[in-house]
Amino acid sequence: MIAILGGLGAALLWAAANLASARSSRLIGASSALAWMMLVGLAVTLPLAPFAGPLPALTPTLAFWLAASGLGSVIGLFLVYRGLRIGKVGPVLAIASTEGAIAAVAAVIAGERLTLIVAAMLGVIAVGIAIVSLATGDDTSPPAESSSATTPRHGADRQAAIFGTGGAIAFGFSIYGTAQAGLSLPIVFAVMPARVAGVALVFIPMALAGRLRMTRQAVPLIVVTALGEVLGNAAYVVGARESIAVAAVLACQYAAVGAVAAFFLFHERLSISQRSGVAAIAIGVAILTAARA
Repeated sequence: MIAILGGLGAALLWAAANLASARSSRLIGASSALAWMMLVGLAVTLPLAPFAGPLPALTPTLAFWLAASGLGSVIGLFLVYRGLRIGKVGPVLAIASTEGAIAAVAAVIAGERLTLIVAAMLGVIAVGIAIVSLATGDDTSPPAESSSATTPRHGADRQAAIFGTGGAIAFGFSIYGTAQAGLSLPIVFAVMPARVAGVALVFIPMALAGRLRMTRQAVPLIVVTALGEVLGNAAYVVGARESIAVAAVLACQYAAVGAVAAFFLFHERLSISQRSGVAAIAIGVAILTAARA
């Protein structure tokens, strides 16, 4: 049950973070949005470190998982932010959300055992995520007047899809590494590597080069993104301590949550296929919850 609650909590928080980052990336650029988000995230987590509890010995295995968590998160976020800046939010998040499947497969390969009903419901949920995120909504916009007008848009969407794919692979390693590190580390230290790596590899170099950008409109969006990422990772770590596979797949519902949130926030319509995907997710979560209770 903890894996389900942790995964669902992470999905909601990551969805909020991605919706905010989609806007901030277009205001100040993907690199600046990532840099500021990492700085705010580190500022939030660092004061909690002295109260997090004792640390275990740093073994080569733990160091490897920390590196995978930190570097994978920074690389994945940078690629996804680039995709969100130039492409449509739904498809980019849909592709990136396959990180959950990557982490779940890694967990099963590593020896985590799932019952048949749990595995089946995870599959139903994954299909629902794909349907909601990838299916197009009702499009009432007029057709383009010429093919030359659509070519740049199609090219941008293809590039965004490539960025999303790279982000999914990096995120898959990151969330599996975060889960493994969270098995032996206090939660604060399990979610901190990405923030440390982001500040060291993105914020400081950009600040020294004078390339950081910020606007008044982007400030609250950066704060929402940073808090969503930190709290979402914390919720995921809590859930992954019970089951990495379950927490990873449920956490990556953020793509579907984002599509539904866009319906209410931005008045984007959901197609029949997308509504069917939402229903599949709801049924899958309900059965999974009952099976794990």
